[in-house]
Amino acid sequence: MNKWKPLIVLGTAQFLMVLDASVMNVSISQLVEDFDTEVTAIQAVITLYTLVMAAFMMTGGKLGDMFGRRRVFIVGLAVYGVGSGLTAVAPTLGVLALGWSVIEGLGAALVLPALASLVAGSYTGRDRAVAYGVVGGLAGAGIAVGPLLGGWVTTYLTWRLVFAGEVVLVALILLLISWVPPQPRPAERPELDTPGVVLSAAALALMVLAVLQSGTWGWVEPRNPPFTVLGFAPTLFVFAVGGALLYVFCRHERRREKRGRTPLVSLDLLRNRTLRSGLVTLFNQNTILLGLFFLIPLYLQIVQGLDAFETGLKLLPVSIAMLGASMCGSLLLRIASPRTVVRAGLVVLLGATVWLITAIEPELKGASFAGAMTLLGLGLGMLASQLGNVVQSSVREEDRSEAGGLQYTAQNLGSSLGTALIGALLIGALAGSVTRYVADDPRVSAAVADRATVRVEAGISFVPADDLADALAAEPSIPPAEADALVENYQDAQIQGLKTAVLACSGITLASFLFTRGLPGRRPTAGKREES
Repeated sequence: MNKWKPLIVLGTAQFLMVLDASVMNVSISQLVEDFDTEVTAIQAVITLYTLVMAAFMMTGGKLGDMFGRRRVFIVGLAVYGVGSGLTAVAPTLGVLALGWSVIEGLGAALVLPALASLVAGSYTGRDRAVAYGVVGGLAGAGIAVGPLLGGWVTTYLTWRLVFAGEVVLVALILLLISWVPPQPRPAERPELDTPGVVLSAAALALMVLAVLQSGTWGWVEPRNPPFTVLGFAPTLFVFAVGGALLYVFCRHERRREKRGRTPLVSLDLLRNRTLRSGLVTLFNQNTILLGLFFLIPLYLQIVQGLDAFETGLKLLPVSIAMLGASMCGSLLLRIASPRTVVRAGLVVLLGATVWLITAIEPELKGASFAGAMTLLGLGLGMLASQLGNVVQSSVREEDRSEAGGLQYTAQNLGSSLGTALIGALLIGALAGSVTRYVADDPRVSAAVADRATVRVEAGISFVPADDLADALAAEPSIPPAEADALVENYQDAQIQGLKTAVLACSGITLASFLFTRGLPGRRPTAGKREES
């Protein structure tokens, strides 16, 4: 039992990191109501949370090398607890973004790279594979408990209690921190690459911002941007500036290494083929996971009118299946290599997304939807059971903090882009479908169709059809029959937009197969590096 004490503490911390993100996803409609805002604003808050983590994850890993991984883990938990407390009492959307997206995000950026290193440092061999399977399983448990617990608390009490409970959980972890053995630090403390921190954070922030706002700004033709560039939408230009800063960051890191100074991240690590494949697959996995966990609650709450608790119940099959598949990671390695398990998981995931497209209809198909959710959880769980161990086992002991930083940067950058990209595709598909359906509908006059097109081009939101009906009822210039036709077209466009966004997730899943060749064909051993 003593052998697994560190895993109890570290696994609980992993559970905590996942819990509130899943709570936020099922509480979207309640947050919109509580803060008198729109879905896109809550989408931005969710994206900002994962973006802050992605932007500072490499910094968190480096700080673990500088000051000790367990010490940084403790500080990160304390920061996370402060953010949770502020989120619990947030009076405005701005304070919610500060407490949850920024402060909790920074705390998680300190906790997660240290957590990955502490798991790897506490266990070896098969025990390490078991430990990473359990950590992945507890991440799945957070996804399982989050929608159900968060949905129940949100529906019958208030979502704020979840974050108050997180403060208590942080205090409990800190009380048991002595169970986690400290890890050795380098003989010489590395310095922090401050310019690298600024460059990497700015680059990632601008690239995700561009994707997040693409649905509002437009990709090329301007829709409703705050400014234009040579008459074009600013989206691609902002993304290009972010890409340029990322290039400058890479050059800066190379120059720093040549001068014998410590970089924020050693780019030579990316020559490790196994590590590189693991990171890209993690990125894709989280893009799909967070994209779908943004879309599905919208379908259940906005289109079907379910409350947060009912949404949690509908998500229970995916959560339970993901937990079970994640916990079976070490057992799967007895019959197949990590590469085979991951590829099988992608096949299952592809089947789940295709099934989900057929299940998304105006009337909820209970059995079909539950089947798609179960298959989705199995696929995601198979991926989660392998990739953490693959990444950490592909590098040497001294590189684990950097590998942990890269691991969670890839995960959270994927999460940010998943919410931003899939959300932007949803809004773009919704706008295009509304315009097309209204223009082709003989029940809608040309004058009303033109007004609808102008409104759509100015910006469109994913709202309940009843809200649109109420708004149209207040427009005396629109006849009731045409208003009903507009509402019907909007409902059809919502379904089409959701199907299009899920189809994009299918495309990402299919593309992920291209990056699995570098995964180990047999279980990797500690300390072994596979060079490209």
